[in-house]
Amino acid sequence: MSLSKQLYIIIAIIFFMIFTGNFLISVKNTKEYLEVESITKAQDTATSLGMSLKNLLKDKTNPEIESVINAISNSGFYKEIRLEDVLFTIKESEIIKASKDLDDSIWKITNLRVDEKIGRIEINTLSDDFEKELLALMNPTVDSNLEKEEVQIQKLPSENIYHFIPNIDSHGDTKVTFNFSAVNKDKTIETSATLTLNKILVQVSRDIKFDSVPQWFIDLIPINLEEQSSEINDGWKTSAIIFVSANPGEAYDKLYTQVKSAIIYAIIAFIISMIILFVFVQYILKPLKKLEKLANDIAIGKFGKIEKLPWTTEIKAVAIAFNDMSSKIEAIINRLNNTLENLTKKLSLDEVTGLNLKQTFETDMKQMFIHKSTGYIFVIKIFDLASFAKSHTNNEVNQFIKKFANILETTKLNDNSKITAYRFFGSEFALIAQNFTYENAVEFTRLLQKNFENLSLEFNKKDLLHIGATPFNPIGTTPEILQSANQAYEKATLIGQNEFFITDTNELVKDMQSWREFIFDIIDNAKFDVKYIGECKKLDESNQKIVMEEAFTSIKDKDDRNIAIGTFVSIAEKYEKIVDFDKKVIEKVINHILINNIKHDISINLSLESINNTAFIAWLEKKLLEHKSIASQLVFSATAYAVAKDVDKFKFFVDEMHKYGAKVIIKRFETKFIPLNNIKDFNLDYIRLARDYTSEINNDPSKQSFVESICELATLLNIKVFAENVQKDEDFEFIKKHNLYAASR
Repeated sequence: MSLSKQLYIIIAIIFFMIFTGNFLISVKNTKEYLEVESITKAQDTATSLGMSLKNLLKDKTNPEIESVINAISNSGFYKEIRLEDVLFTIKESEIIKASKDLDDSIWKITNLRVDEKIGRIEINTLSDDFEKELLALMNPTVDSNLEKEEVQIQKLPSENIYHFIPNIDSHGDTKVTFNFSAVNKDKTIETSATLTLNKILVQVSRDIKFDSVPQWFIDLIPINLEEQSSEINDGWKTSAIIFVSANPGEAYDKLYTQVKSAIIYAIIAFIISMIILFVFVQYILKPLKKLEKLANDIAIGKFGKIEKLPWTTEIKAVAIAFNDMSSKIEAIINRLNNTLENLTKKLSLDEVTGLNLKQTFETDMKQMFIHKSTGYIFVIKIFDLASFAKSHTNNEVNQFIKKFANILETTKLNDNSKITAYRFFGSEFALIAQNFTYENAVEFTRLLQKNFENLSLEFNKKDLLHIGATPFNPIGTTPEILQSANQAYEKATLIGQNEFFITDTNELVKDMQSWREFIFDIIDNAKFDVKYIGECKKLDESNQKIVMEEAFTSIKDKDDRNIAIGTFVSIAEKYEKIVDFDKKVIEKVINHILINNIKHDISINLSLESINNTAFIAWLEKKLLEHKSIASQLVFSATAYAVAKDVDKFKFFVDEMHKYGAKVIIKRFETKFIPLNNIKDFNLDYIRLARDYTSEINNDPSKQSFVESICELATLLNIKVFAENVQKDEDFEFIKKHNLYAASR
């Protein structure tokens, strides 16, 4: 996961934690505030109502009481307003009437009692004299009619009035049983009476839900509002209690509105914060992207620097460290390159004459095949050098050979002629004269004869040399051309001293029309076999696991004789059939991997024409997409001398193959073709050294130093190095100890 994503996630989590904490605290505080506010308002309402209803409660059945309570309840703020009776007034006659044991006679109640658990009884007796006094105070002038009524009242017995004060908290109707003694003249009966007392005088209720608040919110956040009350006194006694319960709907509405506002604000704040964070992180991480690019460049051998250092202290320190590392690695690689260049020169040049060795001759011949050059190949041999060496000192022999080589190197036909001299070994030398015609070859040979006359006189050696020459055959092979030149040399020895023989035709060249027909038939009908050779085994494992094999194409002519693949490829290129040939080979290799369930890599040799062909690359990419599962096992191979012909197109090919999971190797790697400074530009997976670098390496310090240096360089560039065709056990053991990835034998 990228650093930016980690920062986004961490900041989002921190934001969520802070918001959640503040949100919960805010909701809690708001909820508590609304509860306190609602309870306080309910208490104030209860007190106010109690004062308003005090005078009305002299008659508890007064309908105006309910009207006042309804007026207050209609405001919607209250869940319930309830007026409860506290002091029940019961007449003696009501109790007597409720008794089942008493008849309609006149009875008097004595010893009235109730269960102490449910309440207590207080008696309130109004005498006739007291009533008269009250009436007299209210109206001193009493007419005669009133006096008549008073006379009638005096004739009625007085009646007790009782006050029942309940001890239990109950709502609605309450049944109370009164026990008492009923007296009628001399008759006394113990009896009881059960009366139903309604404690609630008025009760008004409302639903708690508001339309603007969803039910889930009400269920999620409970708001508990305690019921508030106020006592209504009648003199020194409490006659009723008014209860007021606040409706939480209004509190829910305010709380829900605040929660929505808080969430909307949080979302907007979060989005704005993330946008600001994104801009800030991109600005902060911009130097890290430069560091990443620099690290990737270093990995592929590009040693740049970060010129504009970031302002963040920590990143600035890392950038400085990267710059320092890049400079040091570049210096190390430059030293390795210099070492390798010196070793390459030492390995490719003859110590005595300074001429190129035979391996360089073979390399230059490959270049001529690639470029389809023309010219002549000369073989020059010093006659009977052994006898000369016996009669002269080593120093004289060396001086003689040096002067002989100098004549070969300096003799030119004209300023535009390109002639390269080589010393194969001992007395055998060779020349490559490019763009020579037969006439040029004859003229140049005679010039050589003339220049060697002075050397012959200086060392008193009349029979000095013989020269054989043959034209370069673009559809032949290096061994075939050398054989033809040697045949010409043998003919020169038969002619006489210091003579030469030059062939003007190549006897090995076949009829081109027959070659064309043969090439088309082989490629169009896939009349070739693909064999798998050169098992490259990993060197750092005891079991030497196979990591790569090379796909080798076997082609036979009509007489069932093997055709040299170099010749076949050269002619196929001439007739523009090489791309079709490479496609057929790739298809056979893919089928081989799938059918045989191959697990290791297979290298496939490609021609330069295929690598440079955009249509072929498009076809190959399509094949890789079709076979994604084995794409990483396909290693496309090109020779160093082919790569050197068009470096930019090869680099493009490597990049395209890596996009689709395939790999690339340069085989027969020689520093003469590809300078070591250019290796880092290719982003290669593997390089396979030319066999000359590892042949006899156990006894050659120069080769040892070269291989060690190139392995160190490849390690820095993350490239794996293969050794090719290691024959001797001692050579194999040496390279096994020096960081090569794999080798074939």
